[in-house]
Amino acid sequence: METPTTRLSVQIKRSKLDGVRRVIRYRNLYLMLLPALAYYIIFHYYPMYGATIAFKQFSIIKGISDSPWVGLKHFEALMKLDKFWEVFWNTIVISLYRLFFGFPLPLIVALLLNEVRKLIFKRTVQTIIYLPHFISWVIMGGLLINMLSTDTGVVNQFIRSLGGSSVGFLSDESYFRSTLVGSMIWKEFGWNTIIYMAALAGVNPSLYEAAWMDGANRMQRIWHVTLPSIRATIMILLILRIGSLMEAGFEQIFVLYHPGVYRVADIIDTYVYRTGLADGKFSLAAAIGLFKSIINFILLILANQLARRKGNQGIF
Repeated sequence: METPTTRLSVQIKRSKLDGVRRVIRYRNLYLMLLPALAYYIIFHYYPMYGATIAFKQFSIIKGISDSPWVGLKHFEALMKLDKFWEVFWNTIVISLYRLFFGFPLPLIVALLLNEVRKLIFKRTVQTIIYLPHFISWVIMGGLLINMLSTDTGVVNQFIRSLGGSSVGFLSDESYFRSTLVGSMIWKEFGWNTIIYMAALAGVNPSLYEAAWMDGANRMQRIWHVTLPSIRATIMILLILRIGSLMEAGFEQIFVLYHPGVYRVADIIDTYVYRTGLADGKFSLAAAIGLFKSIINFILLILANQLARRKGNQGIF
């Protein structure tokens, strides 16, 4: 007589057999997946072992494995650093600026381009706004310095020609954050519109026709047809952006900032760079980086759960 245990054993064996057959059947697809898996394992998961430095008194001579454990010592020291809370606040402020001003712009531009019917004009505008994305921040930093320099910058020369006084876009603390956010938006908003343009291409044209037949004008069609159709894409991008709130743009800030604006521009990533590489405090730098990653992870989970509770699609 067949017992429940026997039936469960048979089901497990059949499930394993089906899994093996599925792998054999789609072996070409699994082979194509191997390079991607190898990339993530080698460059993303294996380096996570280095996070243990945050809990050790790391010594280059002894290496990670032989360095002595010190528990939460570096995290306790971190919480007592006034400089850390300054860079933490700078990171939050700059990231919120980037979120509030940088996130909606690609969506607005994509909606505007979606309404353009002249194909040549549309493609020309797309090309122009995409181009800055392909310029590295090193080159972009040089361009910004040449454009915004107090003495020789083109922008300040124009301001002086109108009778005004020079503005320290890159040297004055009151202007530096705005310059960072503005240059980031200028460089990246065109590229970010690609995702929205791809989502807009999938909207069913019959929905626009039905709305037009019901008497909806252009703004009403955008509000009641276009935006609801791409709401899932908007929410996923917003969740991912909130989940990286502690990423304030290391490369851009590292190229543009200087000691004169550290008080408003020094962020966690630049502080980690100076603490770890310049001062040689590897364990403390690892603790700061791990703290930042934990905050990002918590924000990602909270944003995803909030989106799902509101009836929107999350990332998981």
